Amino acid sequence: MKVNGTHYRSLWWNAQDDVLEIIDQRSLPYEFITQQVKTLEDFEDAIVEMRVRGAPLIGATAAYGMALALKLDASDAHMDAAWERLNETRPTAINLRWALNRCREAMRPLPEAERAAAALQLAHDIADEDVEICRQIGEHGLKLIREIAAKKPAGEPVRLLTHCNAGWIATVDWGTATSPMYHAHDAGIPLHVWVDETRPRNQGALTSWELGSHGVPHTYVTDNAGGHLMQHGQVDMVIVGTDRTTRRGDVCNKIGTYLKALAAHDNGVPFYVALPSPTIDWTVDDGVAEIPIEERSPRETTHIQGTMEDGSIGVVQVTPEGTPGGNPAFDVTPNRLVTGLITERGVCEATPEGLAALFPEMAGA
Repeated sequence: MKVNGTHYRSLWWNAQDDVLEIIDQRSLPYEFITQQVKTLEDFEDAIVEMRVRGAPLIGATAAYGMALALKLDASDAHMDAAWERLNETRPTAINLRWALNRCREAMRPLPEAERAAAALQLAHDIADEDVEICRQIGEHGLKLIREIAAKKPAGEPVRLLTHCNAGWIATVDWGTATSPMYHAHDAGIPLHVWVDETRPRNQGALTSWELGSHGVPHTYVTDNAGGHLMQHGQVDMVIVGTDRTTRRGDVCNKIGTYLKALAAHDNGVPFYVALPSPTIDWTVDDGVAEIPIEERSPRETTHIQGTMEDGSIGVVQVTPEGTPGGNPAFDVTPNRLVTGLITERGVCEATPEGLAALFPEMAGA
């Protein structure tokens, strides 16, 4: 996607310096800052500190981390140690472990002398695959939006609601939940997107920055406004992303997603989840019982970053001194509340049978 008229991916390989470049997402939407990731420690910090964030992007970043590790030392012992270090950075998003496993399994049979080059090429492939997967998600989601638009009076926008940022900066390009929006907007379908603020890190501001840069009409609303908007017929469809989806279609996403699904169910609003297949965890059935939920720093709930009156970027405390903060980063939406799953292979029901029909070779693994 474009930033100030220039096309960017959320990460890219700098061949001249032989190093990975990323967008430091901690500074968005206030400043656009890119930086190089040069050491394995840098890769760990980038993921933990959420300089890179979003399940697909974390996976691609980890793949480049493995490539760097094998460039430094291509032995089995060092590869396994790098796998462990990177795997510990974020516990919930399954793409991280998927990418790490894919890298290690592909490199293990190769002679050590060939591993560094092969690992770097695999990281490039994983990044390119993510772009194409997200593009295809957009094509399939576009069909759903077209169906809604066809039933509305001429010129009336399709009103979508999204939660958190499942945009191009959470993937390598296009995004998951945003890809259908971009495709619909580019196809000339009138849209209006309700963007949840998504506390505690206000990641809806990233979605607003993305949509605004692309010219998609949108409004930034509080997390608790979604139910009200649905009650008053102002939401035609909810589209969210996911960090891990179980084999039966339970969806783990940013905290607050479950409440949106409940409100959508109560008001008869279609609730769709856009996901690339690497986000499906075929080893897990019951998401509520089995998916580990990351507990992040309480400071994310007690403090907030923003632009100060003098234009500088600052952090302010929003709670009384000494008030403890709790910060579960994700929740799980049971499949019974999900209207459908938008994948790179099409749209299916959030059921074991629905997912298995689209991905028979994975479901039987």
